[in-house]
Amino acid sequence: MMDLEKLRNLFYKDKSRFFVIALGAIGLILILNSNLSKGKTKENNKTDGDFSISYTYEYKKQLEENLRNIISEISGVGTANVLVTLESSVQNVYATEQKKNKEASEDKNYDEISKKQESNEIETKFITVKDADGTEKALSVMQIQPVVKGVVVICSGGDNPEVKNKVVEAVKTALNITSKRVFVTK
Repeated sequence: MMDLEKLRNLFYKDKSRFFVIALGAIGLILILNSNLSKGKTKENNKTDGDFSISYTYEYKKQLEENLRNIISEISGVGTANVLVTLESSVQNVYATEQKKNKEASEDKNYDEISKKQESNEIETKFITVKDADGTEKALSVMQIQPVVKGVVVICSGGDNPEVKNKVVEAVKTALNITSKRVFVTK
């Protein structure tokens, strides 16, 4: 192994060698930095799937908060905790165009026997639009909100049948679900 003094002499003896090595080190740092920043921009670009999961989570949390606020206002409920479960995530419906090709043919021979053939082809394409940055994306025409699978409400007055009934009715009305999907307890 070289000792530190020999290494220092190797770099500082010839100033041009020092500058070449320094420029090389700066170049390596810049290359590494640009690769790291590319990785960060890829993480920041969310896909539709990431957006869907994020939106669904926010939608669920907002439902829970709104239900908790409404239920807490019912006389006798006290403090309430609400859990909402969803059947699926948000679904996007995209604009499409269809091309239909219908072909029919008939073969006849001398014995008056004929064969009829029909073919139907349907070609479906998504309609795309360009963003400001030039990337093409499918044109979304509608978002279908997630369906509520069930609701659990835990509240101080959950053991009182009258309070329980009021909470179930409030949740049924707010979310348009059946009472089988609502559970209330203390």
